[in-house]
Amino acid sequence: MSNAISLALEQEINLAITGMSCASCVGRVEKSLAKVAGVTQVSVNLANEKATITASLAVPAATLIAAVERAGYTAQELLASTDVAPSSLPNGWPVAVAALLSAPLLLPMLLAPLGSHWQLPGIWQLLLATPVQFWLGARFYGTGWRALKALNGNMDLLVALGTSAAYGLSLYQLLQQQHSSHAQPHFYFEASATVITLVLLGKWLEARAKRQTADAIGALKALRPERALVRRDGVERELALTAIRRGDLVLVRPGERVAVDGLVLEGHSQLDESLLTGESLPVPKQPGDHVTGGAINGAGLLLVETSAIGAETVLARIIRMVEHAQAAKAPIQRLVDQVSSVFVPVVLVLAALTLLGWGLIGGNWEAALLNAVAVLVIACPCALGLATPTAIMAGTGVAARYGILIKDAAALEIAHRIRTVAFDKTGTLTAGKPVLLACQAVDDEQALLSLAAALQANSEHPLAHAVLDAVRLRGIVADIASDSKAVPGYGTQARIHGRQTYLGSARWMQELGVALTLQTELLEQQGQTISWLAQDDADGGGNIVLLGWLAFGDTIKPGAAAAIARLHGMHIHTVMLSGDNQGAVHYVASQVGIDDYRANVLPADKAQAIAALRANKQVVAMVGDGINDAPALAAADVGIAMSNGTDVAMQAAGITLMRGDPALVAAAIDISRRTYGKIRQNLFWAFIYNIIGIPLAACGLLNPMIAGAAMALSSVSVVSNALLLKRWRPVQGEKP
Repeated sequence: MSNAISLALEQEINLAITGMSCASCVGRVEKSLAKVAGVTQVSVNLANEKATITASLAVPAATLIAAVERAGYTAQELLASTDVAPSSLPNGWPVAVAALLSAPLLLPMLLAPLGSHWQLPGIWQLLLATPVQFWLGARFYGTGWRALKALNGNMDLLVALGTSAAYGLSLYQLLQQQHSSHAQPHFYFEASATVITLVLLGKWLEARAKRQTADAIGALKALRPERALVRRDGVERELALTAIRRGDLVLVRPGERVAVDGLVLEGHSQLDESLLTGESLPVPKQPGDHVTGGAINGAGLLLVETSAIGAETVLARIIRMVEHAQAAKAPIQRLVDQVSSVFVPVVLVLAALTLLGWGLIGGNWEAALLNAVAVLVIACPCALGLATPTAIMAGTGVAARYGILIKDAAALEIAHRIRTVAFDKTGTLTAGKPVLLACQAVDDEQALLSLAAALQANSEHPLAHAVLDAVRLRGIVADIASDSKAVPGYGTQARIHGRQTYLGSARWMQELGVALTLQTELLEQQGQTISWLAQDDADGGGNIVLLGWLAFGDTIKPGAAAAIARLHGMHIHTVMLSGDNQGAVHYVASQVGIDDYRANVLPADKAQAIAALRANKQVVAMVGDGINDAPALAAADVGIAMSNGTDVAMQAAGITLMRGDPALVAAAIDISRRTYGKIRQNLFWAFIYNIIGIPLAACGLLNPMIAGAAMALSSVSVVSNALLLKRWRPVQGEKP
């Protein structure tokens, strides 16, 4: 109870952070925010430049912003009630200008292998390099200085120190030349200018690629129309979405997007919900059906009564869920953060040792300085900081496009290790709605169904709906019943054509003295529910005669067997946990190919069954849709909820499937495996890049310009590798 109270007294604050350039920046911002009294949890994402803070209600956003500024960065609060437009692509003109100014400096070096030893006079090199260093490169000095004031280091500080050293050495040599008659020495203005140009180019390409990782959020937000046609007091008018209230009547014309969540009151049409659920086929809608904002209306006009608007709509919740997952920090990222927090100080020490080593031992302080510059430039922790969040953003984004909503990064990371999947039966592997599967009459089957429909005409029982649906589909006209009465625990009875008629259980029939002469054992073994129909004998002798039986059961979802086969192909063990009887559970398990099953399982027992599976050191996922599945979903390593189920189930789950297709379970595990694979690839290359690059630079085998190009390339390659996830598609058979 105390935990629940404490959670209720906490708030989540989102801040947009500017000025971060590498993983070290992330660590500093997190440490500064974590020191604020009342803050319980902090997660900073370099890829989307966002901080998510959980804190007590007494902590104002201004206090958190001040903490960010103390760390050397700037911040502003992101309010849940407003949509923040995605940041525009940074202008490419600084890169272009820097390249134009650097080209004349770089050209002599490129021509040297061809035998040309020409170079610009020193004063011209100074004039070209100075605006690149101090105008176009001013951002490195600004953020580097703020980091230094906070007694921290970041990538910009490394670039500023390295290029300043090369520029300063060249300026010193130029001044010395003015007082000497010796030939023009070799200057290194081209190194400082080219490194800044390459870093600016890398940052521009990196920002462009990072923007693409957020495309999923942009696509979801674009589904919301700004205005809708509303009917109030018989008058139709177009209103802004913010002016629509719950209970308003909204007209959705053919071809328009549905603006609100609601209930269809009038009209028939088909809705394209593919961007919400991943469902490729249009979904028919008629009076009584629910519609979701963001779907595209087909050819019919619909009148919808608004049930949810703004932040309460399904689309808004989807957007929040995807944003939360993209902002969250995967467990593996915490190891990266620990490494990055000490990375820059270590690099500074290595650069100093390189300078002293070459200078004191070799005596060539010019070469010593250049090698130290190469160490500073090559050692960029950008790639480390981007490796995990960009892969998570791309993976969760593409998953959302196909109807798989991943609530948090931890679920995405853990899902790749799933070895056992436990399924609920009703509503997950089966439709969750009883239907009339079979019937048998002593004499006339049509008359049997007509009598059954008459008895069930006014009932709200699920089996009654199944009878009425079957009669409607077969075009049978129901008889007229009078004195209809439900008999609790037995069934229902009514007078039809002057004769008392009964529909109910075998136990009731036996108590009424009805001889059950028809065979139903096989159906009962399959878990089907049998209802018997009997009627007073026409001769008025007081006997009750059997007219026949009706068999009801839950139908297996069409793709269930293929979904289980797909999991088996991924070497995943499958289990079914159900509260139904042994016969029903055994029949469904045998039909879909489940490895193991347990029947008559109470909700609390489901959680215990999951705990038992986990006790074998198996990573277990639970798939369910109902309130009774919530304990098991929470107990599993990864909970997977069907969106056609209850909100309680979706709250307890780490992954939500936006359509009730069990094949999406395998798809969710597949995208998790691929995303985690990208994370490992990115981290491998980021670490290898530094492990190889820094020693090469320290040994004098790496020119500062090549180091700058490699540094820029490392960040871009990490983000580009993550973007390959956008090409992911569920395998054939997992998407209708």
